[in-house]
Amino acid sequence: MSTPATPKVGFVSLGCPKALVDSERILTQLRMEGYEVVPTYQDADVVVVNTCGFIDSAKAESLEVIGEAIAENGKVIVTGCMGVEEGAIRSVHPSVLSVTGPQQYEQVLNAVHEVVPPNTAHNPLIDLVPPQGIKLTPRHYAYLKISEGCNHSCSFCIIPSMRGKLVSRPVGEVLGEAERLVKAGVKELLVISQDTSAYGVDLKYKTDFWNGQPVKTRMTELCEALSSMGVWVRLHYVYPYPHVDELIPLMAAGKLLPYLDIPFQHASPKVLKAMKRPAFEDKTLARIKSWREICPELTIRSTFIVGFPGETEEDFQYLLDWLTEAQLDRVGCFQYSPVEGATANLLDNHVPDEIKQDRWDRFMAHQQAISAARLQLKIGQELDVLIDEVDEQGAVARCYSDAPEIDGSVFIGSTEVKPGDKVRVRIVDADEYDLWADLI
Repeated sequence: MSTPATPKVGFVSLGCPKALVDSERILTQLRMEGYEVVPTYQDADVVVVNTCGFIDSAKAESLEVIGEAIAENGKVIVTGCMGVEEGAIRSVHPSVLSVTGPQQYEQVLNAVHEVVPPNTAHNPLIDLVPPQGIKLTPRHYAYLKISEGCNHSCSFCIIPSMRGKLVSRPVGEVLGEAERLVKAGVKELLVISQDTSAYGVDLKYKTDFWNGQPVKTRMTELCEALSSMGVWVRLHYVYPYPHVDELIPLMAAGKLLPYLDIPFQHASPKVLKAMKRPAFEDKTLARIKSWREICPELTIRSTFIVGFPGETEEDFQYLLDWLTEAQLDRVGCFQYSPVEGATANLLDNHVPDEIKQDRWDRFMAHQQAISAARLQLKIGQELDVLIDEVDEQGAVARCYSDAPEIDGSVFIGSTEVKPGDKVRVRIVDADEYDLWADLI
């Protein structure tokens, strides 16, 4: 009797770390059902594309990748944030087999089953998937998604309409997943959600249980529990609500990485009001100063939008002056672009493209000087770093102030280390973004 062929799935994951977590969940379930995940279009029986639909350039990239998958394979299932615009996808690519929105895991799996039925000879109780699931990140770090959706109504954003209101995962479930990841060799947990500071608000900070101990479904208690696992814990997308102050002593004590990713988006009160940004008050600079007094090595990363409708030269200058005061370490900047369905499109006084470009150039030059000066201060310091990759030139690593793929790197001229190693180095040089170091 011939053995049935193993069904094969190709997978392309676009967009943010939150989408990556969705991809990992779908892949884990497919592997549980006996599907093989293959790296080329040619080998796949069907291709799943997890799209991003946050801004127009991301939608364009999603449509381009869908087109490439159709050309190379022919059988394409679409899911993810752009999936909420099924008409827009089908008008460009009418041959896609199915279109679903974010977190619709069941529908994606059903669509795969229809094209390539699972192999009934597979026994999920015997054919093991690694207990931590299938990960798309290197094995030494992993994203830990703690909630889905968002309760804010920022005028430039359509995430709540795509992903819904805040839904927090029970804290016991999150901690159980974190524990499995650590047991599987993960050395760094990256905590993500649309609004990490709001974790548990929807559940009224309900008490749950982990290892027989009561834990509140709240950011501070979650972080305290994660800090007991002996790995790096890095926080992303943190809004500066008052209780963020409770985390700084944990960072100063070495329990959490001294790193906060806070999407400030702007500094001018007038622009922030037009953006409908939450949790902003003029005391932000004073709070940053007090955080650094408690934890001097704190790294703050942020993102900003220039050229928002109604932004004047005066507003922009206010932002540059604020950056000089704030001395942020890592900063990304976007030029405002209208997103279909966002209320900001209805605002008056849209900024011309050439002025947006000019402000973006000036912003980047201004912040680059700040970042470069802050990195110079690290020369001579001894730091722990995590090795990400090694080749014949040496190793690429990250220290506490570097999140994967968005921040800088630490370059070490040694090949005696391997990915996932945590080693101690001395910083010997720096430029605007990266550090160079010698092994100690």
